[in-house]
Amino acid sequence: MEYDKNLYTSLESIAEKYNDLNNQIENSNVDFNQLKEINKAIKHTKPIYEKFLTYKKMIENAVQDEKVLDSNSDADLIELAKMELDDIKTQIPSIESELKIMLIPRDPNNDKNVIVEMRPGVGGDESCIFVADLFDTYKKYADKQGWKLVVNDSSINSHGYDYIFFSIKGDEVYSKFKFESGVHRVQRIPATETKGRVHTSTITVAVLPEIEAVEFTINPSDLRIDTYRASGAGGQHVNRTESAVRITHIPTNIVVACQEGRSQIENRETAMNLLRAKLWQKANDEKIEKISSMRKSQVGNGERSEKIRTYNYPQNRVTDHRIGLTLNKLDIVMQGNLDDIINPLIADEQEKLIQGLKVENEESK
Repeated sequence: MEYDKNLYTSLESIAEKYNDLNNQIENSNVDFNQLKEINKAIKHTKPIYEKFLTYKKMIENAVQDEKVLDSNSDADLIELAKMELDDIKTQIPSIESELKIMLIPRDPNNDKNVIVEMRPGVGGDESCIFVADLFDTYKKYADKQGWKLVVNDSSINSHGYDYIFFSIKGDEVYSKFKFESGVHRVQRIPATETKGRVHTSTITVAVLPEIEAVEFTINPSDLRIDTYRASGAGGQHVNRTESAVRITHIPTNIVVACQEGRSQIENRETAMNLLRAKLWQKANDEKIEKISSMRKSQVGNGERSEKIRTYNYPQNRVTDHRIGLTLNKLDIVMQGNLDDIINPLIADEQEKLIQGLKVENEESK
């Protein structure tokens, strides 16, 4: 029976690791943080383990069928074995391809929550309006995914947003939402346009993984923390207490603020989450600049200045420039149906990773 023996050996090692992780769960000496990491590893390994069991069973059945064909069994049994063997040989390449995709190294941030900043670019009022429009799309998409979206800070004008900062929590949010990071271009006729001319505007979206304090530490002496009275909706406490928080990281001059929480403590924690994510991103960008061989296709790696997508309202068309994808259903996409764009982006990322692994394997020979 022909099959990929190197793949099989790798999968056997993963199966052993999976069984070992499950044994560790039963160890009473494991603390909470260790238990959290073990459960996370089990969650990521389980799909591969279960697919491997199917693959292993198919190979075992094929080997048994070959023995039947080589024996002096009766004709009916030989015919059944031949039919099953032919069926397995047809399925093996497909299941091996699936397993190879599952073995692609995961982005370590894929299962993290995200912090998102949206700002108008060029286009004046129309740009501010589109920040609000795209934010509404994100809210609908988050709802469809079963994620929780919370606005942490914003600046609203008479047209839309000058700025909005929000977080999304849920199952593997970053694995999908990271593809929204970049410059978004909109082409449409503004409501104030009297001659029916199409205007082009842009907005920027920055998507950062939520980084825990244990992953990235900040020296408290590097911080200047200011409090002030929040403005806008939020209850009677808004005008009576200094609940809003602004934090400045002195070495980098990065400033973050939050005022949407119900207390100064809540706003401070949220602002620290944003600051930690920004400092992590800055360090990551600097690392990527030094390592030219690191893949440049990863969204959020310093290429956010590039235009990633165009929303053309007159033609009801949306185009993602990274993969040359065009959909003539902008109205449907803006109702929160972003998977029609995100899923092809995920597939493209997987294909590039596979190609990268092939190149590495060839160079190592």
